[in-house]
Amino acid sequence: MGFFSKLFNKEKKETLDKGLEKTKESFFGKLTHAIAGKSKVDDEVLDNLEEVLVTSDVGVDTTLRIIERIETRVARDKYVGTGELNQILREEIAALLQENNTGDTEGFVIPEGKKPYVIMVVGVNGVGKTTTIGKLAHQFRQAGKKVYLGAADTFRAAAVEQLVIWGERVGVPVIKQQMGSDPASVAFDTLSSAVANDADVVLIDTAGRLHNKKGLMDELSKIKRVMQKVVPDAPHDVMLVLDGSTGQNAFEQAKQFTIATEVTSMAITKLDGTAKGGVVIGISDQFKIPVRYIGLGEGMDDLQAFNRAEFVDSLFGNNQL
Repeated sequence: MGFFSKLFNKEKKETLDKGLEKTKESFFGKLTHAIAGKSKVDDEVLDNLEEVLVTSDVGVDTTLRIIERIETRVARDKYVGTGELNQILREEIAALLQENNTGDTEGFVIPEGKKPYVIMVVGVNGVGKTTTIGKLAHQFRQAGKKVYLGAADTFRAAAVEQLVIWGERVGVPVIKQQMGSDPASVAFDTLSSAVANDADVVLIDTAGRLHNKKGLMDELSKIKRVMQKVVPDAPHDVMLVLDGSTGQNAFEQAKQFTIATEVTSMAITKLDGTAKGGVVIGISDQFKIPVRYIGLGEGMDDLQAFNRAEFVDSLFGNNQL
C-alpha cells in the first residue's frame, strides 16, 4: 500500500470515528451506568445491557440475539467479569454483522461482466436518496467509471432539479423528462443512452412514496420490466436508502420497502450528528440485506463503503469499562 493510500485510509477512518462519536458516547455512557458497582456479568447486568441496546436503537429482536449469545458465553466460561464485557460485545456484534452478509464492501467497485451495471435506488423522500446517488456517481467516476443518472422521481420537481445539480457537480449526464412523466419511460431512456454511450454504471432515482404500498410495488415492478427491454437482467442492484438518524422509523421503512420490492442492498445515511448508529446493527440483522454504504456528512467524499471491522472498531474505540 502506497503512502497516499495509507493517508486516504487514515482520513476515511477518522471520518468514521467522528461520525460515530455521538453513538459511542451515548452507548458507553449508558453501559458504564448499567454495570456500576458490579464486577461479574450476572442476570442483573444482562437485564441492564438489554435495556442499553434497545435504547441505542439496535432493536428488540437483535438485542435478544446478542444477549442470548453473551449468556451462552457466560454459562460456558463460568465467570465473566464486567471488564470483559466490552470485548465480548465487540466480538458478538462483529460476528452478527458477518453472519448477516454485512461484511466488507470492497470500495466503489462493480462486478465484472455486467455493463452497464444498473442500480435502482429506492427510499422515502427526505432520507438523502438523491444526495446518496450524487455521491455514488462521484465515487464511481473517481474510480474511472462512466456514469449515467436517471431522474425517474418525476413527481417532485425538486428531486429532478437536485439530481441535475449533482450531475453538474460531478460531471455526469442526467436523463430527465417533463414533470409527471412516466418514471419507467425515464428509466428506459436512461438505459438506452447509457448503452449507446458505453456507460459502466447507471443510477436510477425513483419516487419515495409509501402511502400506497400496492401503488409503489406496481410502479417499481413496471420500471424493472421496462428497463429489462434494454438490459435484460436489470436492475442488478436495488438499493434502499435509509436515514439512520430516524432510529426505529428506519426499521419500518425497511419493512415496507422489502415488501414492495426485492431490495438487495442498503445505504444508511446521516449517521453523523446522531446517537442512533446502533440502527445499522439491527437493520442488518433483521433484514439479512447487506449494508453497502454509510453516510457520514455532507461532503462528496463522506459516503463510505461499509467495512464491518472498521465500523465495530469505531463504535467501540479504546473504551474500557
